Amino acid sequence: MWECAIGGCEYAIDNAEDLLVHQANAHERHRCAVCGTTMPDGYFAIRHAFSEHSRAEYLRSYEAETDDIRLREMLIKEVEAEADIEAVVRRLSGDRQEAATEA
Repeated sequence: MWECAIGGCEYAIDNAEDLLVHQANAHERHRCAVCGTTMPDGYFAIRHAFSEHSRAEYLRSYEAETDDIRLREMLIKEVEAEADIEAVVRRLSGDRQEAATEA
């Protein structure tokens, strides 16, 4: 079972990909405290922080501790072991295109 856990959200589902789509569509976007880039909250924000910035930048900008880094790195590995991230990105891109067409 995959649980959202963004701001007390209680959304839970058996499929990691559906969880990532939920996080991207149901929650406000996250602004990176290091570089200011805006992205979906949850997995995508965590992945951005650890693929684009150093651990030191993360610790400083988010006033985090090393345990916070270990937890988030573990979450990235678990999600990527279960979810087809490229398929999620395609789904999210399709959602944006449909919304633009309907407007």
